[in-house]
Amino acid sequence: MSACAPTRTEGPFRKTRKPRTTRKSRQSRKSKDRPPHRFRIAGADLSASISVFLIALPLSLGIALATGAPLQAGLVAAAVGGIVAGRLGGAPLQVSGPAAGLTVVTADLIQQYGWRTTCAITVLAGIAQLGLAALRVARSALAVSPAIVHGMLAGIGVTIALAQLHIVLGATPQSSAIDNVRSLPAQLANVHPAALSASLLTIAVLLVWARIPGHVGRVVRKIPAALAAVAGATTFAVVAGLSLPRVDLPSWSSHALPELPQGPVLGILAAVLTITLVASVESLLSAVAVDNLVSARKEPGDRIPRARLDRELAGQGAANVVAGALGGLPVTGVAVRSAANVSAGAVSRNATMLHGLWITVAALLLVPVLDLIPLGALAALVMVVGVQMVSITHLRSVRRNREILVYAVTLASVVLAGVLEGVAIGIAVAVAVALRRLTRTRITTDEREGVHLVRARGQLTFLAVPRLSRTLGQVPQGAHCVVELDGSFMDHAAYEALHGWQASHVAQGGTVEFTGRAGGRISESASETHGCCRPWTPWRNHHCSDGRPRQAYAHQLASGLSSFQRNTAPLVRDELARLAREGQRPSQLFLTCADSRLVTSMITASGPGDLFTVRNVGNLVPLPGAESSDDSVAAAIEYAVDVLEVDSITICGHSGCGAMQALLNGPPASVQTPLRRWLRHGQPSLERMRSRHRSWARISGRMPTDAVEQLCLTNVVQQLEHLRAHESVARRLAEGTLELHGMYFHVGEAQAYLLASSDEHEIDEVFDRVAPAPSALQELRA
Repeated sequence: MSACAPTRTEGPFRKTRKPRTTRKSRQSRKSKDRPPHRFRIAGADLSASISVFLIALPLSLGIALATGAPLQAGLVAAAVGGIVAGRLGGAPLQVSGPAAGLTVVTADLIQQYGWRTTCAITVLAGIAQLGLAALRVARSALAVSPAIVHGMLAGIGVTIALAQLHIVLGATPQSSAIDNVRSLPAQLANVHPAALSASLLTIAVLLVWARIPGHVGRVVRKIPAALAAVAGATTFAVVAGLSLPRVDLPSWSSHALPELPQGPVLGILAAVLTITLVASVESLLSAVAVDNLVSARKEPGDRIPRARLDRELAGQGAANVVAGALGGLPVTGVAVRSAANVSAGAVSRNATMLHGLWITVAALLLVPVLDLIPLGALAALVMVVGVQMVSITHLRSVRRNREILVYAVTLASVVLAGVLEGVAIGIAVAVAVALRRLTRTRITTDEREGVHLVRARGQLTFLAVPRLSRTLGQVPQGAHCVVELDGSFMDHAAYEALHGWQASHVAQGGTVEFTGRAGGRISESASETHGCCRPWTPWRNHHCSDGRPRQAYAHQLASGLSSFQRNTAPLVRDELARLAREGQRPSQLFLTCADSRLVTSMITASGPGDLFTVRNVGNLVPLPGAESSDDSVAAAIEYAVDVLEVDSITICGHSGCGAMQALLNGPPASVQTPLRRWLRHGQPSLERMRSRHRSWARISGRMPTDAVEQLCLTNVVQQLEHLRAHESVARRLAEGTLELHGMYFHVGEAQAYLLASSDEHEIDEVFDRVAPAPSALQELRA
C-alpha cells in the first residue's frame, strides 16, 4: 500500500483558538523564520557559462570582422546580450549576442551610413522591439513560413561564405555577393600563402574535431571546436613566424559611440525595420527551438519554464538599446550558442549572464592574447558557419512539405537583392503558393451500375465553379447522381452553382444526393446547419438543440452498415484480408464494462486485431470456484493467456458506472435476479472500499468526487487481485511474461487514467492522468 495514501478521519475537526499576536511580534517572527537571501549559482550553470564563453569569444570577433565593424563591437554585443538579454529575456537558457543572421544587413548599413550611425539604428531597432513587445505581437512573428526563414538564413549564409572566402585567400571582400563571385577568379590567381595556411588549418580542425575517435576524442571534445580551431591557427602562426593580418583591438578610450542618424529618413526607417524584423524573428524562433531542446533533456528534476515570447522580445529590445548605445553590434538570440548552453546542462539564466561576464573580463584583460589571432582564422570560422547555415535538414523538411519553391526563391533573392527585399519576395511567393493550393480542386466523374458519382476533392471556391459546372453538365438527364464533397470550405458561388444544378436536374426527372467522405448527407448550407452537427456525428447518437423531437430513423443499423460498406470497408479491406489469412494475434486482453458510452477502439486508438476484448456489466472478474460463477469470463481469460499468448491484461473501469451504483444502492439480499447474482462478484470491491484497514484508491492530484467514483476506482484494483487468482494468469506472472494494468476512463472529461503500479507484490492505488501524445508538428520541431 502507498504510505502516503489518505485515510479516513475519525471524528469531527476541532477548531483551536490561535494565540493573539501583535503586529510587532508577527514581524519579528517573520524576520526570524525567513532564511537569509543568498545569491547562489549552480555548478551546472558555472560550467555551462564557461563552455558558451569559449564558443562565443571567437565567433563574436569573427562576426565583427565579417560586418566590417570594429572588432570590439562584437565583444560589446556578446557581453550585453549575455547580461542584459539574459537577465530580462523570457527564455532562461537562450544565449544572445551578435549573430550571423544579421551580418549582411549590418555590413550594408556600415558601408552606406557609417559605423556610428549604424549604432544609432541599432538603438532605434531596440526601441521598436520594446514597442512590439508592449503590443504583445511576439507570436505573430512565428506566422512566417519556415521555408522563408530557412531560405533567408541560407541566403545570408551563402553571402557570408562568399565574402569571407576572400579574406581566407588573403584579400578584401567586395560590397555584394555578385561582385565577390566576379572577383573570385582573379583572387584565386593571387593567393596569400600565409593567410591561406592559417585559414586551412582552422577549417581542418573544425571539420575533424568532432570525428576524433576513441578516448582521446572524448577528452578533446570537451573543448569547443571553434576555440580549438582558432587557438590552433594562432599557435601555428606565432610559432612559424608568419606575417599576416591579425586582430587589432584598439584602446577602449578610442571606442566609437553612436551619433544622431545621418541620411535619408526613409532609408533610416527601412534599416530600422530590417534589423527589427530579422532580429526579432530569429530570436523568437531560436527561443522556440530552445524550448524543444530543454523538453528533450533527460534530467526530470530541472524545472525550466517555457519561453515567454513577449518578454523575450522585450529583453532583446533592451539589449539592442544598450548594445547600440555602447557601440556594439545588433543583438539577437543565437541558436548555436543556446544549443551549447542547453547541452552543457545549464539550469537557469545565470549561465547566460555569467557568459556575458566572462566576455567582459576577456575584453578588458586578454587584449594582448586576442591581438595574436590571425584574421584569416576568424574569417575561416565565420565562412564555415555561413556554409552550415545552408542546412540539409532544413532543405529536407522544406522539400517534404512541398515548399522548395518558396525556399529557393527566398535564398536567391536574399543573395541577389538583400535581406529585406528577399524576405518580401519570399512572402509574396509563399502567399501565391498558398492561394494556388487553396484554389486547387480536383473534380472527377465516374459511373457505377447506373449511378453517376461526381467527386470534388479540395476547397470549392468561385475559381472552381467553371470546372464544376462543366463536370456536372456531363451527367445525363434523368440519371441518379451522387456528389461527394471532400473539402472543408465552400463559398457562396460554389453553393449556388451546386444547388442551382440540383434544382434543374431534379426538375428533369433525375435524383441528386450530396455526401461527404463520411457518407453524411449535405442538404443545406453551413450557415443553416446546427452547431452540434459535425462530421464526427455519424457514430454519435446526437440530438440537435433546436427543440424539435428527432424522429427515429428506420433501419438505423442497416444505414450504418451501408455507410461502412461505402466509406470504411475499402480502407480496411486489405488489412482484414491479411488478418483472415494469418489469424488473430492481439497484444493484450482488454476487459471492460458493457456500458455503451465506453468505445474501446476509440479511447485506445486501436484497430482490427489489436485487442482481445471482453465486456461485461461492471468489468468484473469472478474468482475461480466462486458461487454463481460465470465461466465465460474465465474461459476468455484462459483463451487469451494460453492460446493467444497476450502480453498484458488491462481492466478498465469508467465514471458513472451503473453496476457500481447498483452495488451501492442495491435492494435487500433476498431479492435475487440475474443482475443481482452477477453483481455478487463486485461485493469484495464494496467491502474493500468500506474497510478501515485499507487506504482509498484515488486519482492523481485529487480525491474521488463521490462514493460512486470511489467504488469505480476500488473495483479496478480489486478485480486485478481476482485476476491473479486464475491459474493461467498466475503462471504467466511467475514466468515474467505477462503484465497487468488498471485503467479508469472519465466519460464526461474524455480523460484516461492509468494505475500507477500493478506489479505482483503490491498495488499502488493511485491513477495517474494520461497526457496527450505530441502532435506531428511538435515531433518535427523536436
